[in-house]
This record gives sequence, C-alpha cells and structure tokens, in this order.
Amino acid sequence: MRCPFCGNEDTQVKDSRPTEDSAAIRRRRQCGSCGGRFTTFERVQLRELTILKNSGKKVPFDREKLMRSINIATRKRNIDPEQLDQMVSGIVRRLESRGDSEIESRELGGLVMQGLQELDDVAFVRYASVYNNFGRVEDFEKFLGRMAADVSKDS
Repeated sequence: MRCPFCGNEDTQVKDSRPTEDSAAIRRRRQCGSCGGRFTTFERVQLRELTILKNSGKKVPFDREKLMRSINIATRKRNIDPEQLDQMVSGIVRRLESRGDSEIESRELGGLVMQGLQELDDVAFVRYASVYNNFGRVEDFEKFLGRMAADVSKDS
C-alpha cells in the first residue's frame, strides 16, 4: 500500500480489525520511510459493477463517488457516518447480488433515495433535488406535496 504522505510503497500493517457491520477490515498502517500513520479499509467485492448512464455511457461503479454524493446531501445533518456507511454497504450488496453486473443509474439513484428517506427527510429532499434535476421552486413544491401525501397515506 502506497503511503499517502510520501508515496513510499513500504508500509506496514500495525493493527487490523473488522468494522462494526463486519463488511470490511480496518487496517492501521505506518510508513517505513516517513513514519506517517494512516487507515485503509478492505472490502469484499463480488463482481465488477458498471453503471449505465442515461446518456448511454457506461462507467465503472465507484463506491467513493456514491459516498461523496450522499455526504453532500447529508452535510450539516445529525446523521452518524456509520449509518451512512451501512446504507452504502447495503446498496452495494443488493447490486452485487443481482445477476446482472450492469446497473442503470436510475436504479442506483432510487436505492439511494430509498435509503435516505429512511434516515433523514431533509437529506432525502436534497438528494432528490439533484437526482430529479429540480430547476424551479415549483419542482420542490410538487415533490414535497407528493411526499406529504405519501406520509398522510401511511398514517
């Protein structure tokens, strides 16, 4: 593993332990050259996933990119980062357990919205506004109206 501080490839694992949900191994490492310490995570990957964009372009699935978009939606919300990591792990497991390695971006976005709706309404609306490309206030009003109708149906 390359040191993020000096680029040296001679790093040593000092401690390994499973994450809380046992979906990954957390490793503390130390660089043999500069002495810098850093953490890495090792996860099981069942298959290479490809995202099929609306434009028809195919891109490799990137867990970190997904996590960044979710972090933007949840910024300044009181949500435990471990909950977000568990949500993303659940999404990835669902995608990997499907028979197909090609996933439409709409399906991925739907899974994220479903997960965020269960965690935090504000984060859900933030993500939905980008996902659905809201351009006007009326778009928010319609979306929030549908959300309120869904809540009153469930009550």
